[in-house]
Amino acid sequence: MNVLAPVKSIMSTKLVTVNPQDKLMTVKEAFENNNIHHLPVVRFREIVGLISKTDFLHFLRGFNRSDEDRFVDNARLRVYHAEDIMTTGLAKIGSEDRIGVALEIFLENRFHAIPIVDNNELVGIVTTFDILKCLAEEKVTAKQILENRKTK
Repeated sequence: MNVLAPVKSIMSTKLVTVNPQDKLMTVKEAFENNNIHHLPVVRFREIVGLISKTDFLHFLRGFNRSDEDRFVDNARLRVYHAEDIMTTGLAKIGSEDRIGVALEIFLENRFHAIPIVDNNELVGIVTTFDILKCLAEEKVTAKQILENRKTK
């Protein structure tokens, strides 16, 4: 992976988003119907928060980590809104920023998703999964393997 490449080369652009006033039932459906773990909360294409699937599930279960509480209180889904549980104060980077910048943010802050914003408008998201996927798809040449053996 070229850490000097722009983050737009690996970011996800087909985003599923919710509005701050959307009920948590909408958030639940977004997580269930899409293979995502981070849900941007936007107001007129401007990101105002982010909901992780883990935070969402902890909220529904009253932040109880035990497996005994497997029943979700559906009343919470109808009463609370996305803005009630979203994380604010997000790290954001531009689509032209280097992948290395995203890596530094991931390592320093232990985030798992970074919204990509150009001109105050959400244009994508990059996650630790995107980084891992890029690394897994990287092709290694026979020359690189031989050079690696010589250095050991």
